[in-house]
Amino acid sequence: MRILVINPGSTSTKIAVYEDETPLLLRNITHTAEELSKYGDVTEQQDFRRQLVLDELKQSDIPLLFDAVIGRGGLVKPVSGGVYEINQRMLDDTRYGCVMHNHACNLGCLIAYEIAATIPGCRSFIADPGVVDELSPMARISGSPLMPRIAIWHALNQRAIARRYAREIGCEYEDLNLIICHLGGGISVAAHEHGRAIDANNALDGEGPFSPERAGSLPAADLIRLCFSGKYTEKQLLKRIAGKAGLNAHLGTNNMREIVERIQQGDEHARLIVEAMLYHVSKNIAAEAAVLCGNIDAILLTGGMAHSEYIVNEIRRRVGFLAPVHIFPGEDEMEALALNALAVLLGKRKAKVYE
Repeated sequence: MRILVINPGSTSTKIAVYEDETPLLLRNITHTAEELSKYGDVTEQQDFRRQLVLDELKQSDIPLLFDAVIGRGGLVKPVSGGVYEINQRMLDDTRYGCVMHNHACNLGCLIAYEIAATIPGCRSFIADPGVVDELSPMARISGSPLMPRIAIWHALNQRAIARRYAREIGCEYEDLNLIICHLGGGISVAAHEHGRAIDANNALDGEGPFSPERAGSLPAADLIRLCFSGKYTEKQLLKRIAGKAGLNAHLGTNNMREIVERIQQGDEHARLIVEAMLYHVSKNIAAEAAVLCGNIDAILLTGGMAHSEYIVNEIRRRVGFLAPVHIFPGEDEMEALALNALAVLLGKRKAKVYE
């Protein structure tokens, strides 16, 4: 089975070609700020990014002969975890229902469907999008009936890492209770109980720990006052929640290597801000221990920042008393997408219908 994987990010489009479980091509196509500045909205980048994918395949002498094209899922309505065949309702919700979430992940579904439609017999999918919602009923309730809690988190990578860890110890993901923390530009923390993420934060819109690019939870009354201060437009304030927030707001950069170098050179302010971020990450991990009533098989740390010993050691120091901490640096999203598509093609898993 030949599978094309498409994973759009804010400044890059990752693609991969798999033959069954074997990767034949892995590429990370980067986009300059100048290239992307021509487009007012992320969805306007669809044709530009699709053509780059096709050009990369042509340059690599890979013909457009695929059994499936699978894209990173977008910020559509909440769904349960799994693989979804792309249909018109999903396309419409991606184009028109995500106006409050102008995120590059929305392009994965659109480009995957468009390329697959040109190939006879080719199917198109997404898997475990960031809006996977398996929260327990109590987790959905906030202090205001006007604002129930929702989860927007790194579902694809967290699930891939969970399954990888389960394989390594010779059991199934569904047999375990895990707390998983994805440490990237956004930080998500989730409690996984026997194969379901029963609690997770909204890592995009402002909940949980602050991160290199996001503000996390903020004092609600102060935020309301700021909204009515007349100092900022709605667009500017949204940037203060996601983008120009977190480490970026405090230190002028979201580049962790640069920040760690500053700390090593004696920048005590940078040290304080980073250690505050890790303090809040650890506090959120410990909170998920209460969700699982302390019955935790392991804590898994993943994402780009998990490459840093300084970062993972500080988190381990704070939460290691709860359960063994295991590190899975980076992300397994490309392989996870390919294997999800393969499982459907081989009849091992049934594709769900987006409704």
